[in-house]
Amino acid sequence: MKRCVVVVGLALASVAGVRAEDAAWRRLPVAEYRDRMKAGWIGQIVGVAWGAPTEFKWKDRIIPADQLPAWKPEMINHAFGQDDLYVEMTFLRTLEEHGLGASIRQAGIDFANSRYPLWCANKAGRDNLRRGIAPPDSGHPAFNRCPNDIDYQIEADFSGLIAPGLPQAAVDLGETFGRLMNYGDGVYAGQFMGAMYAEAFFETDPVALARAGLRAIPAGSQYAEMVRDLVAWFQAAPDDWEGTWAKCQAKYRENPEYQRASNGGIDCKINGAYVLLGLLHGRRDPDATIVISCRGGQDSDCNPSSAAGVLFTTIGYSRLPARFNTGLDETKVFSHTAYNFPRLLDVCEALARQIVVKYGGRIEKDAAGGDVFAIPVRPPRPGALELSWAPGPAAGSVFTPEERARIVQSPGAEVQEAADKAIPGWKVASCGTDMSPGLRATWGGRTNVLVTHPLDKDTGCVLSRTVNVPASPAPALVVTVGHDPRGDFDLLVRVEGNEILRTAVGPGTAKDGWRTVEANLAPWAGRPVRIELVNHPTDWRYEAAYWARVAIEAR
Repeated sequence: MKRCVVVVGLALASVAGVRAEDAAWRRLPVAEYRDRMKAGWIGQIVGVAWGAPTEFKWKDRIIPADQLPAWKPEMINHAFGQDDLYVEMTFLRTLEEHGLGASIRQAGIDFANSRYPLWCANKAGRDNLRRGIAPPDSGHPAFNRCPNDIDYQIEADFSGLIAPGLPQAAVDLGETFGRLMNYGDGVYAGQFMGAMYAEAFFETDPVALARAGLRAIPAGSQYAEMVRDLVAWFQAAPDDWEGTWAKCQAKYRENPEYQRASNGGIDCKINGAYVLLGLLHGRRDPDATIVISCRGGQDSDCNPSSAAGVLFTTIGYSRLPARFNTGLDETKVFSHTAYNFPRLLDVCEALARQIVVKYGGRIEKDAAGGDVFAIPVRPPRPGALELSWAPGPAAGSVFTPEERARIVQSPGAEVQEAADKAIPGWKVASCGTDMSPGLRATWGGRTNVLVTHPLDKDTGCVLSRTVNVPASPAPALVVTVGHDPRGDFDLLVRVEGNEILRTAVGPGTAKDGWRTVEANLAPWAGRPVRIELVNHPTDWRYEAAYWARVAIEAR
């Protein structure tokens, strides 16, 4: 069901670059735009906050209905630290500071300078950027083993929310930001989502929204095939979402043809399918849309976030049920960003005004003197088909020395920042980037946990500090440290460069994933000494260390 007003035959010649045969316009009062854009952000917030407790706990199976938490309005404030919100706000910041003409290289520098923990394609792309591999090669399969991961799909919402009715803008923004970390289907996934958001300002029917997104990506891509399948399966059995889920599982998870260049359950196709699962079978009901998308499993907070973001945009903030549009702390700043909620909305509106004009539209006045977007109707032009398992040649793109000098964020700085919060006074050195080292708000039943990883197969990550050992009979260093359930590592303790303890931390030595180790410091009682704790590699499998407590005790 469309709600836009389309006027045909206006004097398009007055708008630069618009042909007379394209003479169709849609109008959207700016106040209405803002209401819907605001709802789009709220949808993302609600979806990710509701689904967060289930993320990746159910893989290749439907989440049981009784395992999904009930929505409570106060949960709306649980999303400020979510990566699928703060990463896309990095991209908004690039546009705010450098304009709509910001280059992909500028976007890469800004992303390289980000200080938040990342995973999957995002992490691989940022690591490449920090090594000097410039975009688009930072997302190319030659340098990035995760090109089809979900990352840009969960971060592309902004591209449609600032481009009402302008899917080409979402496509173009994907070429700038999606290629920082993705390639092929990984890029198309975000362009598809952005185009759905762009259309959601004028269209309410979920099938029409899916088809609008489809027009923005190459028809021969596996991602486009997935979208066509989801629409067809929904139309064949609109009341059987679990049957549609089973068809998705059989084709997009169990058929090796659709697992090429896949990183398992984080692949964009299967998670994109769960976005559509909720959006289509939810029949425009906010609760059903979120619940179905979440119960699909895998990345079950990001998927309902995307589905709810698109749906809520079609509804508008002022028309949302009160349980979704009240209670947000609008003073709180989203983690790692410059934005609280009102500032976020202001930046999006300012960019939307620029995009409308850039893409051939204009800003008019209505009878009451309010601003109205006049938006030309134009089909998007998808990019060329790329296959992540058979990629084209890399561009050979590297940052210049001048550009590298602008990348001021060293790869280990965020880990040190995490250490300052979790175990103040300890310095981190030789920390690798595997397994996303940094701060975990909660892990293994404990809070405020520092994660480290060995630098390579031969070099352990070192925590060091000079301490004054208490002048007591039996002073001791007490360390509570955990391991990944799939791996282990050796914990080394060195005092003044001399190894005084070496012990394994793994399934055979740690209870419930944690081990408390004590080292006798009596020989150094009453003296200042340098202590080093080493997260040392063993067989190079899941060797992260999870530091919950490091203390010097007088006994």
